[in-house]
Amino acid sequence: MSKKIGFIGLGVMGYGMAANLLRKGFEVTVYNRTPGKAGELLALGAKEAATPAEAVTGNDTVITMISNDDAIREVYFGQNGIFSALQPGTTLIDSSTISPALALELTASAEERQAKFLDAPVTGSKPAADGGTLTFMVGGDAEVLALVEDALLAMGRKIIHMGGNSSGSTAKLAHNTIVGINMLGLVEGMAIAASGGIDGKAFLELVQSGGAASRTAELKGEKLLTGNYDVQFSLALMLKDLRLSSVLSDGLKVPTPILEAAKSQLQIGEAMGLGEFDMSVVAKAYEQWIGRKFGGGEA
Repeated sequence: MSKKIGFIGLGVMGYGMAANLLRKGFEVTVYNRTPGKAGELLALGAKEAATPAEAVTGNDTVITMISNDDAIREVYFGQNGIFSALQPGTTLIDSSTISPALALELTASAEERQAKFLDAPVTGSKPAADGGTLTFMVGGDAEVLALVEDALLAMGRKIIHMGGNSSGSTAKLAHNTIVGINMLGLVEGMAIAASGGIDGKAFLELVQSGGAASRTAELKGEKLLTGNYDVQFSLALMLKDLRLSSVLSDGLKVPTPILEAAKSQLQIGEAMGLGEFDMSVVAKAYEQWIGRKFGGGEA
């Protein structure tokens, strides 16, 4: 049973994940690239490291939850990065959404140092991270996964072993392709209803009661009605994931016309300066186009 953990990345998702590890009795050393983010984690018993290398030192498991491939490279390969201090036998777990190619590169670099690597991205946004109900999709050796299962289940409710290294990353991109497309489908349906004079609340009730029901409607419907776009999962991060999925599908020679359409719509949101809001904020573009708010009234 793993007990001493280095946790790197205290953003929207990582903060709640680290807090759940502490609440479940793990010894946790935290690091964030932007200082001053540890906050209440210190009150829960966390130690704070000054560098990624310091977060690795003395810990048998290291978990990273970081925004993109470039940031992952910096944290793993940079000066005072993870690999500069990595000891044989350490298990590295990356729960970020990264390219499968980078997951394989990290696997190889860990193995060169006689360490182990799992790509273990998650499904579930900020509420799931805070509540410890994430689902982990894991790529890597099953025996390695068994060694850290306790830590993952301290942060989530389910672990699905997808296969060898990089399969977790591939599964996450395929999964988020569906999430992004579902989001745009809901927004377009709401736009049609609003343009036709249908009450948004009544229409959302219909959606959740019929064949269009989805987890997306459950999580985002109220945001679309109220215009409250506080971040659960940002537009910028979803657009990043769809771009990664587009590159992956090109390499696999998979036609993805709906993915490309969804990506383009999110690019419109990004161009409007909405990237740091919740991804449902793409509704603002539709409200401008139809001249009406989904919750009623003129846009």
